[in-house]
Amino acid sequence: MSSITVRTTVVPGRYGSYGGRYVPESLIPACEAVAEAFSEAWADPGFRGSLAALLSAYAGRPTPLTPALRLSAELGVTVLLKREDLTHTGSHKINNVLGQALLARRMGRTRLIAETGAGMHGVATATAGALLGLPVKVFMGERDVERQAHNVFRMRLLGAEVVPVTTGSRTLKDATSEAMRHWVTDADEAYYCVGSVIGPHPYPTMVREFQRVIGDEARRQCPAELPAATPDYVVACVGGGSNAAGTFAGFVETSAKLVGVEAEGGSGAANGEIGVLHGFQSLFLQDEHGQIKEAHSIAAGLDYPGVGPEHAYLRDLGRARYVTVSDGEAIAAAVRLARAEGVLPAIESAHAVAWVVRAAGTPELPSGSTVLVTLSGRGDKDITTLIAEADLA
Repeated sequence: MSSITVRTTVVPGRYGSYGGRYVPESLIPACEAVAEAFSEAWADPGFRGSLAALLSAYAGRPTPLTPALRLSAELGVTVLLKREDLTHTGSHKINNVLGQALLARRMGRTRLIAETGAGMHGVATATAGALLGLPVKVFMGERDVERQAHNVFRMRLLGAEVVPVTTGSRTLKDATSEAMRHWVTDADEAYYCVGSVIGPHPYPTMVREFQRVIGDEARRQCPAELPAATPDYVVACVGGGSNAAGTFAGFVETSAKLVGVEAEGGSGAANGEIGVLHGFQSLFLQDEHGQIKEAHSIAAGLDYPGVGPEHAYLRDLGRARYVTVSDGEAIAAAVRLARAEGVLPAIESAHAVAWVVRAAGTPELPSGSTVLVTLSGRGDKDITTLIAEADLA
């Protein structure tokens, strides 16, 4: 499928019927300013060069493509791991944050606002703020503050203010809502650094573009590992969906089958209906009255009731397939990858591994297939959860 068919929309910020900009009138100028600034910056070789230099010298790109030899032998499929867990700060979030932080500085903004679930976007934003001398305020659900204490300390160590959000489910959805409320009151000075391919235009497109370095790199790396040059399957976990969007961007024009793996309790793409939340229209878990339902996942970064608009569009086109795995499957996959390859993935990333483990040797993922899995982050942050939940027998 060509990039024109998949990527181009008649209205900027729209993916078919999804996307858009559903925000209070007071935020329209702020969104327009970000859209204009990004368009100009992305067309500026100087900006692109500065970002590329930071991604290389500071974030540690390119990340390797690692053959998972023992796991491949066990499953009967060839598994390649795109190692975003090896970036500075330990996840793919740094790719997007460095881009947005540079954009904020270019726009003359003096501080950064962010939401976070698992804490990795918060850590990345705090890191970029420290690097560029920009104060950072991170909104994080109270429940996530408790289960991701490791990352809360990292953010504070880096100088960020962490604001626990006590409303609603006290998770990522509510942290995002609170961050947007704060932005309304401070849009002239603060820049809202959105962590996923969600939110009002231009954020879903902009975040995908900052994350497409994952897929573009992987596509260049695959010919050295695969006789056919292109994997049969490309798999990534999906919450809002930024690591998947960045990965898929590199392969959407190829023959590779794209698979997004959601948490069973946060399956907006697999089980959602059209709705509006956080400034964009997409697929969300809803009750019979059209109210947004609470999501649940053992992985804080997947604890979101919807999915980015481009994922909804790719699903409708049939270009990408979205599946779910349970909490237990994800925990078991994290343990299996650690023991087979010496790689401990974030529980979010383990969802993608779990689907490969479950599907290998079935019609979903036939024996002999080649599959690229994006490991969006490392599992250090999840040690407390793994101690409580993993079966190490």
